[in-house]
Amino acid sequence: MAEKLKIIPLGGLNEIGKNMTAYEYGGEIIVVDCGMAFPDDDMYGIDCIIPDVTYLIKNRARIRGLFITHGHEDHVGSIPYVLKQVNMPIYCTRFTAGLIKLKLDEHGLTKSTKLITVESGKSVRAGKFTVEFIHVNHSIADSVAFAIHTHMGTVVHTGDFKIDSTPIDGEVIDLARLGELGKEGVLALCADSTNVERPGFTPSEKTVGVTFTRQFNNCDDRIIVTTFASNVHRVQQVLDAAAACGRKVAVTGRSMENMMRVSTELGYMKVPKNTLMDITKIKGLPKNKQVIVTTGSQGEEMSALYRMAFSTHKQVEIGAGDKVIISASAVPGNEVTVGRVINELFRKGATVVYDRADMLHVSGHACQEELKIIHALTKPRFFVPLHGEQRMLQIHSQLAQQMGMDRNHIAIADNGTAIEITAKTLKLGGSVPAGEVYVDGSGVGDVGAVVMRDRKRLAEDGMVVVVMPVSSHDGALLSPPEIITRGFIYVKESGDLMKDLQSVAAEAAESVTRKHSRDEGELKGTVKSAVSNYLFKNTKRNPMVIPVVTKL
Repeated sequence: MAEKLKIIPLGGLNEIGKNMTAYEYGGEIIVVDCGMAFPDDDMYGIDCIIPDVTYLIKNRARIRGLFITHGHEDHVGSIPYVLKQVNMPIYCTRFTAGLIKLKLDEHGLTKSTKLITVESGKSVRAGKFTVEFIHVNHSIADSVAFAIHTHMGTVVHTGDFKIDSTPIDGEVIDLARLGELGKEGVLALCADSTNVERPGFTPSEKTVGVTFTRQFNNCDDRIIVTTFASNVHRVQQVLDAAAACGRKVAVTGRSMENMMRVSTELGYMKVPKNTLMDITKIKGLPKNKQVIVTTGSQGEEMSALYRMAFSTHKQVEIGAGDKVIISASAVPGNEVTVGRVINELFRKGATVVYDRADMLHVSGHACQEELKIIHALTKPRFFVPLHGEQRMLQIHSQLAQQMGMDRNHIAIADNGTAIEITAKTLKLGGSVPAGEVYVDGSGVGDVGAVVMRDRKRLAEDGMVVVVMPVSSHDGALLSPPEIITRGFIYVKESGDLMKDLQSVAAEAAESVTRKHSRDEGELKGTVKSAVSNYLFKNTKRNPMVIPVVTKL
């Protein structure tokens, strides 16, 4: 029987976020990335979404390691939740390890987790796999692609990347190594599809630094910059621009403070001398000497920028004489929250600079021409587009075909689909459990589809509780039912409807007792049905109806 390599995406296909891919060969498994996704607006109460790892739990004895490409939440956010179910050693670069350690500390997993740091250019043996770390550029430091070597051949897994010829840290993507791998022979390429809809090249991160310098020069306002906390190189450019024009910098927001601490301790950020100040002390300086770097570029309600905009921040009050620079684009789905914060900043009299045309943000993902370069260098026999919604995966497939690839050598899969590769063939095999697991507070997976449906219904239509005192002797109704509503209508303003509901509920209850039935389930079911039907007929609303029986 021909040797087989299986590629099993557990997250990241037909969605943005939740990236996780299992590779299976010779009876052993390695996992690449372990990301989370943020909930949609209608996922009430959900903190984040993680991949379903049932397959990994079932096969935990065969797992040889978890390999992480970089430290963004959509690639590391699920680690603490997954490790509580499947303990496995984690391999990643130094900066990524620093960020993961913060998560492990928070969840009390530091002692039980083996966290191994690997430098770009080095390889790790994990059972029958040898995983080579290849440096790439992205919007977070220390990002890598992987060359996953097996006896059957090599798979190149790009992770998130772009080709930046003038990166802030001076470390360009290792195209030479990718080219060497192409000459040696690449069995399969698994590549990032996030920006595949955009033609051309992604601009260099350095272009943002030029914009900062222009915005800072000859400005008499206090400057407040918000960006993704994880973008160390972006924050570095803010520090450099501030130092160049004699300003001091203060940092606010928990994730920004954590990131600054990790990146400076590990040497990924070089803070210019006498530039950084405590947020409580910087207020004593003239406005034209202050720069504040903050979280909140996505309009998150608990973020520092949001609290500044809505006057709940303890140290910073925004108003006229402030220039707010939003150095990020809204992640799809966050446009409304970002717009709300921008409107509030304008209302406070601040100058807000957020136009992307002014090069305040560049993406960390490759556009079409960069993706073509990777295809041309690696010359893969098979191709699996990863990280993207359906249209992105399809467009990436078309791009590969333009590069001369056979459509039969390209797999567009779903989460949970096992892509089976032999030396000569590629096919979609069976499937493994894959889907969304909701994290709500400390509960992981205890909120399912039924609970979400109930929450949605409660949010949209509210709730009506019908309390019925009945005799424990013969089951008869002792007094008119009490009607309690939440999120439906205000009781005092709708007395007539309440009286009607009491009558409907009483009539339904009596219809059960007339049959001499003392079945509590039948009583509740009959009342619920009667009240629901009446409400829908008269209000065109469908609140959750909860009958409660109290025996006296």
